[in-house]
Amino acid sequence: MKEPETAQINKPNGIGILRIIKATQCSIKGFKAAFKEESAFRFEVYLGGVLLPSSWFLAQSMTHWLMLFVPFLLLLIVELLNSAIEALTDRVGVEYHVLSGRAKDMASAAVTIALVILSLVWAVAVYEKIHGYFA
Repeated sequence: MKEPETAQINKPNGIGILRIIKATQCSIKGFKAAFKEESAFRFEVYLGGVLLPSSWFLAQSMTHWLMLFVPFLLLLIVELLNSAIEALTDRVGVEYHVLSGRAKDMASAAVTIALVILSLVWAVAVYEKIHGYFA
């Protein structure tokens, strides 16, 4: 079913290509804000500066390289969501509330899981690379 014309006109971020441009601008602002305000995000970006070149050394194929790189991107995604939840929770109120604490703790747990995934994938890749030298 097609949306009525008035609904499309009232879209705050526009429609069509203008919406894509606006969404891209918002994403860039989000990356900048995360890098400026979140030390964990900065650390993870710097970690990527080490992991990306290392991935070319460890990878045995393009598929293997992708399998090394995707967990890093997953970590950045989860960290951005964690930071967004923290910012929104702080916006609502900085005083302690059990639900705010729970939201922040769950988001932090998600980051931990993403770090575990990244660590496991990279540990296996390093093990296979080292094992390959001695086989």
